[in-house]
Amino acid sequence: MQEKEGQMKKILLPPRVVRYSIKADGNFPNNAELPVLIYKHVFGLPELPFRAASVIEKIFHDNNWKNSWRDGMYDFHHYHSTTHEVLGAFRGRAKVALGGPNGIITELEKGDVIIIPVGVSHKLVSDDHFRCVGAYPNGMDWDVNYGKAGELEITLKNIEHVPLPSTDPVFGSEGPFWEHWWYHTKLWRSPHSPRIKSREKR
Repeated sequence: MQEKEGQMKKILLPPRVVRYSIKADGNFPNNAELPVLIYKHVFGLPELPFRAASVIEKIFHDNNWKNSWRDGMYDFHHYHSTTHEVLGAFRGRAKVALGGPNGIITELEKGDVIIIPVGVSHKLVSDDHFRCVGAYPNGMDWDVNYGKAGELEITLKNIEHVPLPSTDPVFGSEGPFWEHWWYHTKLWRSPHSPRIKSREKR
């Protein structure tokens, strides 16, 4: 048990958290309530990409972020209306656009994690052998939307019904996720959430 904890301490490093609040932009709903979170250099990963990917997959899976895949990122603006998404970089680096054509550009590299709230547009701008593991809370199914006007009537309704995840994809019951998502939403004060009740009893 102690050996396993020691290994996790080598893999999970204290992250520098980068936060972006992204409001709606035209036909991209984005998410004014939940910020995009980037955990910089949170993973100390093996050199071999397949081993690095396996480490990330296991950590995501253990924290109930499932339905995972390994690949790059789409090179067009898109968003998901049915689930939040986490991406863990296991190889290379990339420039990523967030929020649509008028949004921001940020950088990801091996060892980084980005948590993308439901509705937030993202796109690969350029990369250097970038690959990542993607996963979804509770293994939710994901859709792809392109910022077309005809999508909004359906996608906005979908977004309203997507719950907050019950765990941080990297740190589980702890981690920056709780401060930046749970504590700063109206759901934090909801009497209907079992997760909130358990934390308030502490």
